[in-house]
Amino acid sequence: MKYTASVLGAVWSLLNPVVFLAVFSFLVTVLGNPIPDFPVFLLSGLLAWSFFSNALQAGSRSVIDNANLVKKIAFPREILPLASVGVALFDFVLQSAVLLLFIVFSGHGFHLPDLLLYPLAIAALIVFTTAITLWVSAMNVRYRDVGHLMSLALLVWFWFTPIVYQGWLVQQKLEQVQILGLDAWALYLLNPVAVIVIGFQRALYAVVPAPGEDPILPVMSLQWLASVLLAVLGVSLLLLLLSWRSFFHRSGDFAEEL
Repeated sequence: MKYTASVLGAVWSLLNPVVFLAVFSFLVTVLGNPIPDFPVFLLSGLLAWSFFSNALQAGSRSVIDNANLVKKIAFPREILPLASVGVALFDFVLQSAVLLLFIVFSGHGFHLPDLLLYPLAIAALIVFTTAITLWVSAMNVRYRDVGHLMSLALLVWFWFTPIVYQGWLVQQKLEQVQILGLDAWALYLLNPVAVIVIGFQRALYAVVPAPGEDPILPVMSLQWLASVLLAVLGVSLLLLLLSWRSFFHRSGDFAEEL
């Protein structure tokens, strides 16, 4: 129903990453572009981020926007935030199909060993996004400031995720910094979305630098990155269980709080 009475229909779901790509392509053209095949690099991370942010923003409002339905009909309330995740997932599939076709026809190509990370990164992304969306949607019913805070939090979160800049540059600088005796790069990787985006980039972009050239992506083995993605998936499953239980316990008061 999202595209009901729309002339372009599902094409609208493709415009956001395309416009984003056009703006950043213009900027890197003016300022200089050290990243080869920049469209693939940008979109491989941007599509993962778009799914996460769109699901979270829509999910945080899902219960409030359907207040009349919640007050009048008895149904599993978790359907509302899950529907928001489903809509974002539909857009993600369409946008990913375009990116995969672009990779094929542009001649960029795929690197089979790295491509094995793709389903693992997708699974971690979906589970983590669902967990956070369930928690935020329930919290926003009681504390309406949560919805306003989401826009600010997502803005900061975006720039703490290596989507438009080279992850290797961050790794190079942070590995030289110690915070409370801990490697700052390791602390940076505590951001689950950053790990997931790096997984997407490694699976779809995977450009091997020529001898003497600086890498684009963070330097880490395929096995190590796969193990970190598995850890993110495991923690996300635990978060999903906790957020689902929290949502279930809070959902009984939704009608009164709305």
